[in-house]
Amino acid sequence: MRVIIFANGDYLPQGEPLPSDVLIAADGGARHLMKLGLTPGLVIGDLDSLCAFERVALEEAGAEIIAYPPRKDQTDLELALKKAREFHPDEIVIYGALGARWDMTFANLLLLAHPTLGCQNVRLIDGSQELRLLRGGNHTTIDGSPGDTLSLIPLSGDAVGIASIGLEYALNEDTLFFGAARGVSNLLLDEQAIVTLREGLLLVVHIRKDR
Repeated sequence: MRVIIFANGDYLPQGEPLPSDVLIAADGGARHLMKLGLTPGLVIGDLDSLCAFERVALEEAGAEIIAYPPRKDQTDLELALKKAREFHPDEIVIYGALGARWDMTFANLLLLAHPTLGCQNVRLIDGSQELRLLRGGNHTTIDGSPGDTLSLIPLSGDAVGIASIGLEYALNEDTLFFGAARGVSNLLLDEQAIVTLREGLLLVVHIRKDR
């Protein structure tokens, strides 16, 4: 099962259908889905980004609405992620998580490291860019095209014991230091690359050249 979440940030159309078992909108993310002619199964958040008419239209279309008070300790996207986990999905895909507000953008990126997600397969997609988090003791497989850009950025300290297959600048038990930019702008050599991490957290940013 796959859950797709639409947040209220910028959304760049993908030029492809968005099939999923569950569609969740984090507050104003519902507007993106309505423009695509889709109805979310669930809309969650404080609903401050939706007007009364839009809320009524969503309810009439069959969307479940879970409203929270504006004064809360979690962002709408964080609430949506926690709700998505209740479906025990194989993967969670998030659209519309980036935008003009840097505070929200950074917070949304760091949600990939939320402790409740564990090793849940979560991808954040923004046009030609796809972001995921690799946790220590695991590996990730990146499917793309030769010449695609792949950047590896340490989070929460140094990323230790990184090994790669299929990248132009190979890594072999290397350490990428927190605050340094060595891991930016590597390239895929083939249609697939594999990155393994022994310790730490690694943000993996895949930028497709053909979009």
